[in-house]
Amino acid sequence: MSGIPNLPETYDDLPDKRRFWPGAPGSEEEGLGMLRLLTPKIVAQAAQSQIQTGERVCLNWNMENLSPPGFGRKPFEHRVKWVAEGVAFDDEYHFNPQQSSQWDGLRHHNAPAPTPENKDLRVFYGGTTAAEIQDENSSRIGIGHWAKKGIAGRGVLIDYVSYAKKKGISINALTRQMISLDEVLEIARDSNIEFQKGDIFFLRVGLPGTWEGMSGEERLAYSQQGMPQHAGIEQSERVLRFIWDNHFAAVASDAVSFEVFPPLNPDFDLHHHLLAGWGVPIGEMFDLEDLAATCERLGRWSFFISSSPLNCSRGVSSPPNCMAIF
Repeated sequence: MSGIPNLPETYDDLPDKRRFWPGAPGSEEEGLGMLRLLTPKIVAQAAQSQIQTGERVCLNWNMENLSPPGFGRKPFEHRVKWVAEGVAFDDEYHFNPQQSSQWDGLRHHNAPAPTPENKDLRVFYGGTTAAEIQDENSSRIGIGHWAKKGIAGRGVLIDYVSYAKKKGISINALTRQMISLDEVLEIARDSNIEFQKGDIFFLRVGLPGTWEGMSGEERLAYSQQGMPQHAGIEQSERVLRFIWDNHFAAVASDAVSFEVFPPLNPDFDLHHHLLAGWGVPIGEMFDLEDLAATCERLGRWSFFISSSPLNCSRGVSSPPNCMAIF
């Protein structure tokens, strides 16, 4: 029924809180991770309940916006070139998906998995090793698994930016500002959001507003930091329990790293648990401005989501190519 056999119903039911790897190594089931929750029944129910007016909002931030990007990533480049002089043009794109809106795939982030023989061991989802990911003949947990069916289902928006404005809270998305679970739950109650199994959870933190308010010098200084700071949801066992117990198929935000970074409590690093542990996709730097405005105008904070990751079998991450339909 869930799309994942023997899915523990609650966080407390997990035999190992740090990992849930039900798919066989190298299988499609393993490659999908928690996206296996998006069964045809779940997607059909989402489409029937959410598509009412036909209004559409795309959630892809301009690929050129975050320039220069942090962490030493390659800046976006785009060239228009003649393919047949005087007749037709082609594009050439050179970019790192991580420097704008992107899904973090299961190959992106590993987590500690120490053994008596190797106390420094780190592995990716399913126990995948770095050597497997670097093997050109291996597509294990590559984002190509997601591309075959895409990501589709019911999305829900927690609009922290609007909440903060009402409460008189200032926001700087490039600081270590933490959004608490209590605030998330309060916003959900105020927005009449009732979470459902397989939901795609969106959190608006306000990166576009912060970035647009920065000078060129400030943007350059941000990109040159060895350890930049990012606003996001708290990293705690309470949040892990919230995410697991609601069985979200994926989570996403307009923040740089979804959770507050660097983590305030490294024991509950969400990237460790969600990507390497549970196979939950993490979306970052989505453009949620028009989405929030549409939700406010329509008075509803749920919608149908359609996302088509790049069909690259060994891919680590991908632009979301994501649309919300109301």
